[in-house]
Amino acid sequence: MEKLVRIGILFDFYGKLLSPKQYQVIDLYYYNDLSLSEIGEVLQISRQGVFDTLKRAEDKLLKYEEKLGLVDKFYESQEAIRESRNLAREICIIGEKSSDDEIVEKAKMIESLISDILL
Repeated sequence: MEKLVRIGILFDFYGKLLSPKQYQVIDLYYYNDLSLSEIGEVLQISRQGVFDTLKRAEDKLLKYEEKLGLVDKFYESQEAIRESRNLAREICIIGEKSSDDEIVEKAKMIESLISDILL
């Protein structure tokens, strides 16, 4: 299951960098849940040909992430954004305690903007 999720995420980020055949094999195998034999029938290639194409495509996706690191950067930025939202909530509480409506309003605006980014 973990490999399925990992390849799915990598495919979302780097799928368009694969060859058309590799893209199609990943799509049919991981997203349409077809067996290697079924994919072979669709693409009119052998089961072994499908297996080889699938492995090459998976390796390419993993190498793209190793070199570019976009998935890791994405998750790091998501965590930083969540931390920023938590800080905005804390500022809002401080503003409410000190009865500073301007601070509360600005903190809520920041929190709202951050929530929109995370969606």
